[in-house]
Amino acid sequence: MGRVGSADVWDGGAALPRGFWAAVRVWLEKPQVANRRLCGAAIEAEGTVLLGEGGEASPPLAAMCGGGSGGGQEGRAASAGAAELGRLWREVRSQLTAGHGHLPPPLTPWGGPGRRAELRAVLRTLLPRGRPADPPAPPPKELVVQDVYNGTVTFLPLEENSEGEYQIKKCNIYQIQLTHIKAEEWSVSVVAPFPEDWFSDGIAYPKLAWLGNELLSKLAKWSVEQKPSEFKSTLSLISVAKYSKVYQDLKEKYKEMVKVWPEVTDPEKFVYEDVAIATYLLILWEEERKEKALTKKQSFVDLGCGNGLLVHILNNEGHSGRGIDVRRRKIWDMYGPETHLEESTIMPGDDHLFPDTDWLIGNHSDELTPWIPVIAARSSYSCCYFVLPCCFFDFHGKYSRRQSKKTQYREYLNFVAEVGFVCGFHVEEDCLRIPSTKRVCLIGKNRTYPPTECALIDKQITQYINSRQTCAVVTCDRRVGFNHEDHSGASKEAGSEVPENKTDAASTIWIPGFQPREKVEQIRNCASLPRDFVDDVVLSVANLLLNAAPEKSCPNIHGGIMNTWNQGESLSLKEVAEHLNKDTLKRLKNEYGGLQTLLKNNHQVFEVLNGRVHIRDWRKEKPSKKTKPEVKRRLSAEAFKTRLCWFFIHHPDGCSLPSESCPYAHGTEELRQSQIIKKKKQIQ
Repeated sequence: MGRVGSADVWDGGAALPRGFWAAVRVWLEKPQVANRRLCGAAIEAEGTVLLGEGGEASPPLAAMCGGGSGGGQEGRAASAGAAELGRLWREVRSQLTAGHGHLPPPLTPWGGPGRRAELRAVLRTLLPRGRPADPPAPPPKELVVQDVYNGTVTFLPLEENSEGEYQIKKCNIYQIQLTHIKAEEWSVSVVAPFPEDWFSDGIAYPKLAWLGNELLSKLAKWSVEQKPSEFKSTLSLISVAKYSKVYQDLKEKYKEMVKVWPEVTDPEKFVYEDVAIATYLLILWEEERKEKALTKKQSFVDLGCGNGLLVHILNNEGHSGRGIDVRRRKIWDMYGPETHLEESTIMPGDDHLFPDTDWLIGNHSDELTPWIPVIAARSSYSCCYFVLPCCFFDFHGKYSRRQSKKTQYREYLNFVAEVGFVCGFHVEEDCLRIPSTKRVCLIGKNRTYPPTECALIDKQITQYINSRQTCAVVTCDRRVGFNHEDHSGASKEAGSEVPENKTDAASTIWIPGFQPREKVEQIRNCASLPRDFVDDVVLSVANLLLNAAPEKSCPNIHGGIMNTWNQGESLSLKEVAEHLNKDTLKRLKNEYGGLQTLLKNNHQVFEVLNGRVHIRDWRKEKPSKKTKPEVKRRLSAEAFKTRLCWFFIHHPDGCSLPSESCPYAHGTEELRQSQIIKKKKQIQ
């Protein structure tokens, strides 16, 4: 009675009970990793409370609980709210059984026999994902009480009445328990005293079955598998509560961009990712204005701005700034004159400094990423930067790994952070909430040196860049950049003359050999190969698979009549390549991915799995899930019957599907005009 669920845990690595409290901490600070309907949690106050009649609260003991709070601002709020925690604790205890602070059975009572128990209390606010209802209800609060002596953590939901007093919502009380059975055997349980009265709102409080299955299984897993992360907690430098509100507002404001996105990239990923980055920057900048008593909104330059959506949002939200990219995008024309975008090549040098700009942004800026802290440092003493590294570049080209014990991503982040330190910045790291595997950002907004030492730092930067080069160079004054050594054997004297045009050229570049991105993007994924060439390769490989072995048939039933459809044989990519002529292979070698890319591009005909090539059998394709994003479902519907069926034309047995089931046209009379092409014509 009251037990919602229980999970046995085997601890072979002596992780418990410490691992249990680390797992609880995850559920306290980052509930969204288990409950996807939450955006996060704000830790309002935290500290120790006494079970005795006094019930005072001491300052927060975050370190004892296994880490800091869920966000930088929430951590500061927790510290400030410790005094209020004692008052709240006394108020809440008086509402429990018989007014003596006793937990209702079957919950494990707090403290031990004859013990003046010291408990840990956390006041948290749960932040729902999505826009709030109208009128918006206040986000739910919980007082969470941890009893280390008994291995329990009790969740007391709170409701605020009209007089500003908190009342326990007793129907939704629950407790997580850790029990040591014997030796390495433990048990993690969830218990609710009033399961028959449990109220599920489907967001902050899912059904009890979810607590007993989904949450419990995650807690059991985290308790013994908890590993220290290489990265900071998500949104550790800003308020999670504020982020949740601003993000939902911006998402609603810019959601129409998804419907009119003219680029070939995934609109949902790029639109909502840029909305999330803009949200982070807007909150970061708002906090900076408070810290530095600034009245004017910060200006910015986005170096390598790509589609320009981030610039568009920041401009719309009142920040003056511009984006610069080597290549213009189609979507730029849709933004209007208020969005400032420039098509230009950035070369790290004296011609590309931004002395009147407050912030430089590098959002997946590739070869410019390590240069952005340098450009910020040399632009002005007040210039700050934000970089979101993705591809790995050094100052002079691709980044080369130096420490095999770390992941390449972690090593590269350390390198970019080191650049910031060398440039005299106090570098902060945070993890963004974006749909990307590369979501760690580095921020430099404060200097580690006084303005009088700018020249010293500038010299330090030059020496550092010089040390990273693989070629032999001589470092001159930065105003004349780097010059290659004279290897002819004749040394240059102090009074030697240098041609005027060479001096001018050298003065603008900080490093020789820097390669910016090409203005015209080279398409080397087989998409630009002539159609006739691709069709010949596809037909050759298909015939090879169909004739490679005795016919491999698969039963097919149409109208009750059994027939067979030749699936062909599977061959490795190496075996397929051995049957193609040298000229074809040579041409494919110039493309990224070569033969494999071409075959994957023609997914209507082939399936490439684990290095083996198969003829695709469309009868085995799973129907689209209803959970598929709405945009992708719409694109699939718009592409229906807009291309001819390869099997209908070329396969000896025809198509394995009847016409009404095949997404491709069985003959020209079934062809439809692509809705995507129609939209592009309307945009033009």
